[in-house]
Amino acid sequence: MVNNGIDSVGSGFSEPVEQSNGNRQRNNNAGEFGRLLNEKVHEVNELQVEADRLVRDLIAGESDNIHDVLVAVNEADLSFRLMMEVRNKLVEAYQEIQRMQI
Repeated sequence: MVNNGIDSVGSGFSEPVEQSNGNRQRNNNAGEFGRLLNEKVHEVNELQVEADRLVRDLIAGESDNIHDVLVAVNEADLSFRLMMEVRNKLVEAYQEIQRMQI
């Protein structure tokens, strides 16, 4: 069985276990959530890379449009902050689940 993040959390089985339709749907939803989260992290990274490129171009004198640079830097900063808040909420939710009594 391949461990790929969210799908494998808490799974100690080496072979797939027969699942009901409800369990398959939950696993599919977890996979979709993981895929969506991964896509958003890559988007934030792309914004950071683009902002860095624009700053380097401005410093090197290849560009003189400071407005576009500032907008790109602020957009990258805001998206990074949002990503960090989402991460913090996910960690809080995970910790809350861990504290639950079974």
